Amino acid sequence: MLRTDKTNMESKRFKTKFGGKELIIETGKFAANANASCTVQMGDTVILATVVMSKETRPGMNWFPLMVDYEEKLYAAGRIKGSRYVKREGRPTDEAVLIGRFIDRAIRPLFDNRIKNDVQVIVTVLSFDEENDPDILGLIGASTVLHMSDIPWNGPIGAVRVSKLNGEWLINPGYEQRKETEFDLDIAGTTEKVVMIEARASEAEESDLLEAFERGSKELKPVIKLIEQIRKEIGLEKLDLFSPKTEKEKIAQERKAEVEKISLAFIGPVIRELFFDQSRPTRAERNAGKEEVKERLVAHLTEQGVDENEHWIGTGLIYDAVQDEISKMILEEGRRVDGRQITEVRPLIIEAGLLPRVHGSGHFSRGETQVLSVCTLGAPGDKQTLDGMETVGEQRYMHHYNFPPFSVGEAKPLRGAGRREVGHGALAEKAVVDMLPPAEEFPYAIRVVSEVMNSNGSSSMASTCGSTLALMDAGVPIKSPVAGIAIGIASRGDDWKVITDIQDLEDGAGGMDFKVTGTKKGFTAIQMDTKTQGITQEMIAEALTQGRNAINGILDQMIAVIAEPRAELSPYAPRILTINIDPEKIRTVIGPGGKMINEIIEKTGVETIDIEQTGLVMITSKNGESGQAALEWVRNLTREVETGEIFDGQVVKIMDFGAFVNILPGKDGMVHVSELAPWRVNRVDDIVKIGDTVKVKVMEIDDMGRVNLSMKQAEGNVYTEEMKKKSQEPSAPRPQSGGSRGPRRDSRPQKRR
Repeated sequence: MLRTDKTNMESKRFKTKFGGKELIIETGKFAANANASCTVQMGDTVILATVVMSKETRPGMNWFPLMVDYEEKLYAAGRIKGSRYVKREGRPTDEAVLIGRFIDRAIRPLFDNRIKNDVQVIVTVLSFDEENDPDILGLIGASTVLHMSDIPWNGPIGAVRVSKLNGEWLINPGYEQRKETEFDLDIAGTTEKVVMIEARASEAEESDLLEAFERGSKELKPVIKLIEQIRKEIGLEKLDLFSPKTEKEKIAQERKAEVEKISLAFIGPVIRELFFDQSRPTRAERNAGKEEVKERLVAHLTEQGVDENEHWIGTGLIYDAVQDEISKMILEEGRRVDGRQITEVRPLIIEAGLLPRVHGSGHFSRGETQVLSVCTLGAPGDKQTLDGMETVGEQRYMHHYNFPPFSVGEAKPLRGAGRREVGHGALAEKAVVDMLPPAEEFPYAIRVVSEVMNSNGSSSMASTCGSTLALMDAGVPIKSPVAGIAIGIASRGDDWKVITDIQDLEDGAGGMDFKVTGTKKGFTAIQMDTKTQGITQEMIAEALTQGRNAINGILDQMIAVIAEPRAELSPYAPRILTINIDPEKIRTVIGPGGKMINEIIEKTGVETIDIEQTGLVMITSKNGESGQAALEWVRNLTREVETGEIFDGQVVKIMDFGAFVNILPGKDGMVHVSELAPWRVNRVDDIVKIGDTVKVKVMEIDDMGRVNLSMKQAEGNVYTEEMKKKSQEPSAPRPQSGGSRGPRRDSRPQKRR
């Protein structure tokens, strides 16, 4: 039985099997002042989900004010922030922002957009076991608290991750498994319809993705059943936010309905005239068309005797009415506002190598959407350090997306990247990252920045195409070019049509934004959100098919401009040389306190030397000569000397019995006096002096690692008759000191008495 209040609520636990694991939802334990709260647990990962709705509405609000926040807590993973000075969690990591958007996109379409109360969903990670991902649990928690609360919401939905590894299907795989999976498909929805999709793939086939959708939808059943059980046992009565409470409100609502009826009857024909009977190919011209609709509507309402203070009721309908009429024309007549066919992509402009000093650049325009992408190659040490709750380590490839206000003809303050910019950048990054060469083959840190110059429909997919162009222009040996396209839908009831390459007015109520990227071989990423109550498997299949066809056509045009990565890097890009050494020799290269590695950098002029624990040494330099010098230094510092090798060595020490010659950095060998020359030598310094460079041959390496060398058996040393004569002269007797030195002391050790 549904409750009417949330006082004296007892803690209750609900359980079900989900993907072979136990899912536990507990209510009534924390956050009693929220409209609803619960914890969701799988393994040792626990999240807290809460939802609160303000009691007051915002005056003049013309959009639904929903806020979704995902809070990573480092204590959940048993970690303290790595910063020396700031230990409190700061601004959300990109990963936290993306998960917040992930939850937002799933729950938002199930709200009534007439709600003008602030609604805030907060998901907080309390415990993290590094095996069970809190993002899926966070979405399940959000669905649970919304469904059990008194807030109007048309749920519930479930969430699941489906992956494939070596031909085997996995449900909610752990982190280690996901490192090897062929793709990860995250879906949210009911068992019949999908409301949100997020996918990463490595050229996945369409048939695999469709099967993953089907399997995932079935796995949602126990989760949705559990949430329904929770609402049945402890759920609150939903608030009635729209029925008038007083006679005055009733009269105002009736009057509002009258003005809306007058307005809608007038708007429809005007929209068809202005947007379909007249050519309005650009966004600016269509915006001007909406302004003309507004002007005509205001004049019509005045003629109909509608008070000026009530005009906002009608003008507030224009945006949705335009999009509804455009969907209607697509469904009924197959007509699009710019005259294109349902599956037609707008005209493309594709260029590579536009900017003279950058390492790589690409320009991609599709219709009015225009993106300039720039690639920068850096040393391995330029990788981004990750210090989040889930991810600690380094990121080699970074894609950043900028959306300045001028791209949509607006004047706004520049405040840095927002959640939308982070999300769009991450999507384009995900689309390309699996096509990059491994670090062992191409050890550069890679950053691509996509600057949106003009926007009218899916700048994130234009960024994907622009990124590919910039990477290829920079000479990054990607496996295959990647392109992307946004697929939409026009729907009304059971009638629907999937449309390719949507733009401004085609993403309204009853639509979807199905972004899909891929190579000629398969898909690399998918992201979908919808403004409907969900889409069916049939719609998904049609969207993938149209997406595949559009991607292939775009790739054909991209390849016509730049068929493969440049054979040479830009002359302004750094050069990186690599060598693998024995990990035990890493200390030798670094030296005490970094003395050796700093000496190599200083004397050769290279920029950086990065060493991984595996023994991979990466030397970054502005020119090949200095890099090669440093490489040889490291090689000689860590290599093993072999019998029979010939070296040019420097004499570093002279003894009565021979000379010590430095043959490698930190490695000396001894030339015995008998091996100095092809004759008997009495005095070593008659043949060599300290600082001389001589040819030596490795004769033996004894059990203690000592190297015995020979000069006489190494070709290339110059001997003269004068040298021979001098070295064979008898050695002068040692000088005797005057007077008696007393009895000679025995040098042998003496026993202690």
